[in-house]
Amino acid sequence: MTSTEAFDAVQIISIKRDKGTLTPEQIDWTIDAYTRGVIAEEQMAALNMAILLNGMDRAEISRWTSAMIASGERMDFSSLTTPDGGRKATSDKHSTGGVGDKITLPLAPLVAVFGVAVPQLSGRGLGHTGGTLDKLEAIPGWRANLSNDEIMAQLQDVGAVICAAGSGLAPADKKLYALRDVTGTVEAIPLIASSIMSKKIAEGTGSLVLDVKVGSGAFMKDVARARELAETMVALGKDAGVHTVALITDMSTPLGLTAGNAIEVEESVEVLAGGGPEDVVELTVRLAEEMLAGAGIHDADPAAALKDGRAMDVWNRMIEAQGGDPRAALPVARESETVYAPADGVLVELDALSVGVAAWRLGAGRARKEDQVQAGAGVRLHAKPGALVRAGEPLMTLLTDTPEKFDRAKEALQDAVVIAPEGSRPAHQLIIDRIA
Repeated sequence: MTSTEAFDAVQIISIKRDKGTLTPEQIDWTIDAYTRGVIAEEQMAALNMAILLNGMDRAEISRWTSAMIASGERMDFSSLTTPDGGRKATSDKHSTGGVGDKITLPLAPLVAVFGVAVPQLSGRGLGHTGGTLDKLEAIPGWRANLSNDEIMAQLQDVGAVICAAGSGLAPADKKLYALRDVTGTVEAIPLIASSIMSKKIAEGTGSLVLDVKVGSGAFMKDVARARELAETMVALGKDAGVHTVALITDMSTPLGLTAGNAIEVEESVEVLAGGGPEDVVELTVRLAEEMLAGAGIHDADPAAALKDGRAMDVWNRMIEAQGGDPRAALPVARESETVYAPADGVLVELDALSVGVAAWRLGAGRARKEDQVQAGAGVRLHAKPGALVRAGEPLMTLLTDTPEKFDRAKEALQDAVVIAPEGSRPAHQLIIDRIA
């Protein structure tokens, strides 16, 4: 530390260690000093742990988020115009991640049908949760990295863009996230909330809908923790002047019938064509209604726009604008193996985490950020909870280019399935709560 620094790291750590409250000036200095390298990694790790154990109040979290936003650039969509020369509204969605969560793919073009710009800056998968960019990169020619000018032009022309976030948005968060990942502090709700919201607020969207997953395949395993995270993020959005609502949705079983990359694109196109699994359609439509309401549009019918092809038209234009061929054949895994039902009865449980880990082990995900994913790998489901199954019938198909991965994937699925006597009906509520 030089003599010009306003505070020192040990002082800041000690305050949170002793359950104290950091001042706005202390928070601003902490984020800035860490970004500049004045606060060492081990010191920030200690502070993260103190925050995980002792928490932060709303004012602290809000200031922490603002400081992370201030570490980089902010995007500005105020120049986007409607056909009559008015200012185009913007709306975005963020999901905390899950298994089979391909909702962004049909959702972005669906909302754009109604004249709302959707700047969907997305990420890659790590571990058992799939990444939106990994899915879309299964489309031949499609590219994730766009300049800010390209993003603006596509939002003006097409109305929707799904792409990688630039390195200029909240760079403090990128550094802090990597540290949390290796120090056992990912679970700290103040740090999760500020990480997500700093990027979303810096992105510049006018309204935001949060899809907070809960269940075995989600980051939050119980509803109380999911609700705490949702309430914290909604408060941060409001503090920043962004219209923000959150839906708490079930991730105890996978969304849809696919978990992978190319196979999730295929399923998303089915939804855009007016079909697809009921749960994917339900969540897509509900999130679209929330995004449109946040943008001031209350009389839209997104379900109709899926049925009549308008959303598909925007999808095709969006993919083509990023170099992709929406009509090209998608990659197909070279090898497959079927998992069969062990008994007669009703499928009452299909564990999302187990399916996600199996897809990951088959090559659909990555253990490290630099790992490559297989476009065709994943798990295709043939039944969902509530279905009547017979012993020996296919329950799921495992897909990979590397057949030596099958055994490890099947190990992950050993306790994934629960079959009960006929007459059993599992209770399932896809949308659990709404926080506004």
